Amino acid sequence: MAVFSHLRRALLRSPPIIPASRRFRTVAAPYHTVQTKNYSTALSKPEDQKTENRKGKWLTLPPFNMTVNGASLGKDIAGRRQLTSEEDASTTTALKWVTRCCPQLPRSLVQKLFRLRQVRRETSEDSNSDQDVQTPGSRIKRVSAKDSMKPGDTIYLPITVQSLPTEKPECHCSEEEINFLHDLELYKDSAIIVINKPPGMPVQGGIGIKRSLDELAGTYLRHDFSEPPRLVHRLDRDSSGILVLGRTQLSATVLHSVFREKTFVASNMHLKSEKRILQRKYWALVLGTPRRPQGLISVPLGKVVMDDGRSERITVVENVTTMQSQHAITEYRVLESSTHGLTWLELSPLTGRKHQLRVHCAEVLGTPIVGDYKYGWQAHKKWKQIFSSNHEEKIKVCNKNLLPFGLDLESGSISDKQPNLHLHCKKMVLPNVSSALKRAHVSCSDHDFGDIKSLKFGAPLPPHMQTSWDILCK
Repeated sequence: MAVFSHLRRALLRSPPIIPASRRFRTVAAPYHTVQTKNYSTALSKPEDQKTENRKGKWLTLPPFNMTVNGASLGKDIAGRRQLTSEEDASTTTALKWVTRCCPQLPRSLVQKLFRLRQVRRETSEDSNSDQDVQTPGSRIKRVSAKDSMKPGDTIYLPITVQSLPTEKPECHCSEEEINFLHDLELYKDSAIIVINKPPGMPVQGGIGIKRSLDELAGTYLRHDFSEPPRLVHRLDRDSSGILVLGRTQLSATVLHSVFREKTFVASNMHLKSEKRILQRKYWALVLGTPRRPQGLISVPLGKVVMDDGRSERITVVENVTTMQSQHAITEYRVLESSTHGLTWLELSPLTGRKHQLRVHCAEVLGTPIVGDYKYGWQAHKKWKQIFSSNHEEKIKVCNKNLLPFGLDLESGSISDKQPNLHLHCKKMVLPNVSSALKRAHVSCSDHDFGDIKSLKFGAPLPPHMQTSWDILCK
């Protein structure tokens, strides 16, 4: 709150902007270097800035240029017609451009700047607005967050944002922890990083979470990039497997669009006619056995708030007219069955809904995932667990030495009294986004990405699931 109070007092004292052609001095932003394939803008702080008289000064962002639109490119890769060049450019708003040029500024602070009407834009178009400051061939006026940017537009921010604290507290890790993070990497190119997320490590921060994978990757998995890698999708804290991060804002936007298009196509039931450019296959150990060895689950899911709003759970919605819901589709097939009443399943989510696989297994198939006490508590109470003295002794020895970040990956198999969640993203197929971006940067014309090659990834089972596999299948 102190930061915002300081910002508001400073902004209210901001002077009227003076056209650049007269008394305007361009001041480079002091924070970040924005580098992509199609443009490079260095933002550096002058050494004599502290002694300069800031009166009448504004912070000038780089002129907007016709960059590749990630959302449209993602749709094009997914096989849906791309927007025209004019429509494509209009999808970049003033808010998006400011956050792209100044990623170090909190998004909430940037939004506040727009709400306080302290952001200006210079464009070469004519205007009759009373708020305009007319200059030959150009105009400077207030701009809203949702206004579309056009080539050549220049955004101005109050120079007072440079004095605000913007650096986040550094996330310090030991050399052992850093090496552990690097060992999680399965693949890396100019667009993405693919890691094998261990169970028990949260993907995002929250209440009671000191260090998340999102934060750690932003600090220690940048490598030679100025931008931090960004999450493209999520995995539950107790699940494991393949997790994809975009290495730049553009590549992350493209992949976000690809994931959304996959859900859109599946939700509209184009399951047979559409090429599946994105595929995910999970392995899960469940209690019981499905009635059919393979099949397609297609039911709506909705959120139910419990404990006076303190918790929530996802459930199958019987009547979509009385409860808000989202359609969720999953393909499944049996991998292995055992005489102990447990079954290994391969699950392929065609949509990306929260807790989709866990709810489909528990409520639709009637076979909750081992270790899923949220959706399968009653089934676990009735389950006669398997105990192996040899495995118990092995687990006790392994538990003495925890891995970095306090992770215990050895315990939690079916030989343990309280098994951990047995859900792992084992395989994934993605379009080669790096190749698509290179092709899009070469030419601004429409592209046919039908021949873009796919990238295939595989992640080994975590130790506790591998132990359960060895017990049941060997």
